[in-house]
Amino acid sequence: MSVGLPSRAIRPVSLAAPRVCDHLRVLRRLGVLDWIRIGLLVLGLVFVASGLLPWADAVTSLREIGPLLIFLVAVIVLAELTKEAQVFDAIAARMAVLGRGNYAALFFLCVIFASFVTIFLNLDTTAVLLTPVMLALAPRARIAALPLAMTTIWLANTASLLLPVSNLTNLLGMQKIGLDAQEFAARMWAPQLAAIAVTMVFLWVFYWRRGERRDLRYTPPVLEPVADRVLFWAASAACLLFIALLLVETHVAIAATAAAIVVVAAFVLRARDRLTWSLVPWQLVVFVTGLFLVVPTLSLHGLSALMTWMIGTEGDPYRTAAVGAGLSNLINNLPAYKAVETVIPATDQDLLLALLVGTNVGPVITPWASLATLLWFESCRRHDVRVPMRRFLLTGAGLAVVGVPATVWALVTFG
Repeated sequence: MSVGLPSRAIRPVSLAAPRVCDHLRVLRRLGVLDWIRIGLLVLGLVFVASGLLPWADAVTSLREIGPLLIFLVAVIVLAELTKEAQVFDAIAARMAVLGRGNYAALFFLCVIFASFVTIFLNLDTTAVLLTPVMLALAPRARIAALPLAMTTIWLANTASLLLPVSNLTNLLGMQKIGLDAQEFAARMWAPQLAAIAVTMVFLWVFYWRRGERRDLRYTPPVLEPVADRVLFWAASAACLLFIALLLVETHVAIAATAAAIVVVAAFVLRARDRLTWSLVPWQLVVFVTGLFLVVPTLSLHGLSALMTWMIGTEGDPYRTAAVGAGLSNLINNLPAYKAVETVIPATDQDLLLALLVGTNVGPVITPWASLATLLWFESCRRHDVRVPMRRFLLTGAGLAVVGVPATVWALVTFG
């Protein structure tokens, strides 16, 4: 006689199923970019395990990026929570009100806002956090979304020259260039102004002038109160603290960590449920770590010789910047900068800074030229903003062809 199993007997099996499903859901949420980042890290670890990258070189490379990763995590957490506290929303809305329906006034205000965020809070903050704020403003003020979107992404790249914190490439090169934040700004203020000026011309001609935007005036939005004034002012104070610490030459990792602690503490007291692990930019950590293992390996096995041939031995800053811009649009600006930097002597500051011009101002042509551009495209897709690819490529190519040599000229002339 057969005896049926009691229902309790099968429960251990059913308990395992949700766990498996949870893991599968996590894997499905990983996008193509996530898998590329993970693959880059795995490839780097394979290089170390196989001996293609000597252990001592791997340790040196990872020790170099330790403070960089601390800064990266802290500044992204700071920026994310600042957005959650509605600081960016409030500034964008008041900016539109201040423009009083005049597109030219709004254009200058948007340029100032995007440039300021890029310079002091990193280009990824502009691409990831400021873009959705600006796109959310568009329907409220009945403004065409594409001009706002293009302003954020072009200035996320071209306004990232002034400070070490403005771009990851700047931080990568700081030790080799041998300049502190104030010395770096003293060399790059003129190139930064030139890059922004050229970007403004291209933005106005191709995206902001009346023939492109259609409307003569826009409707200033109605100002709405922030949800939590304590969080708003705490996040604002944290950003000001970060900027102040940079101005007194505090190490970028320490400055970003101190500011992040202030805003995290405010959220612990007021909105603890909004502090989640998703705030930690693990994707960037994985990507940068893998990058610092793969590029040194390739440099040891022929990449350095190729880079030396490409930039030549004449020490031409225009050629070096052009190579940096070209490689950025082919393989992304971070590996492009790291690959070329290895063959430039530390004593040649002009060439290193020219390379930064190429890898910061130049990556405006292809969607994968910079991490910021990839993140920006994803944000536009989520907000149903159509970006005409042919127009994006052609106008970006024009900006790079004019902007890179103009910026190098300012570096050579005034830097």
